[in-house]
Amino acid sequence: MNRTPWMAGALACLLLVGTTAAAGPRSVTAADAPRALSGEGPVQVNWTDPAQFTEIRASNNRFEAERGNWVQQLAQYVRTSAGKQLQPGQQLAVTFTDIKRAGDYEPWHGPRGNDIRILRDVYPPRITLTYTLKDAQGRVLGEGERKLVDNGYLHNIGMQSDTDPLRYEKRLLDDWVRRDLRAQATASN
Repeated sequence: MNRTPWMAGALACLLLVGTTAAAGPRSVTAADAPRALSGEGPVQVNWTDPAQFTEIRASNNRFEAERGNWVQQLAQYVRTSAGKQLQPGQQLAVTFTDIKRAGDYEPWHGPRGNDIRILRDVYPPRITLTYTLKDAQGRVLGEGERKLVDNGYLHNIGMQSDTDPLRYEKRLLDDWVRRDLRAQATASN
């Protein structure tokens, strides 16, 4: 069969679409999805079963809420952000026990609005985590559970121009690192 350049291009496009769909974003609740960040370092981050997170349990569109690797992205973000505050030899263990992302799905707007995350004041971001901060000798400098919430998340100047879909949750983590963790990490010096 003689393939024209158009046919070859169309075939390549179909193959690309099929490959992308098969390898698309997987579910954070998949049986083989990780429950911790791998690798060594001063900050270890893990999380409980995302299927029990408020983001998924109470979502108006569970399918969309489960898509992607947003839990891993938040874990990597807290690892990087918190790691900058630690003194040499300090170790931090963080466990996410609940996450509710900013916004929610409102399927009552019709089938075309079913997969659009709507940001409203009544849908603030919430993260519950536990942590333990230890010094170089293994003594506990700080530990506990934190329930982070930003009820005014839509009123933060400068956030509107940010296009990161996790910007509000990352801001919650930044506030925790700045408010709690930095003070505890530097108090030992």
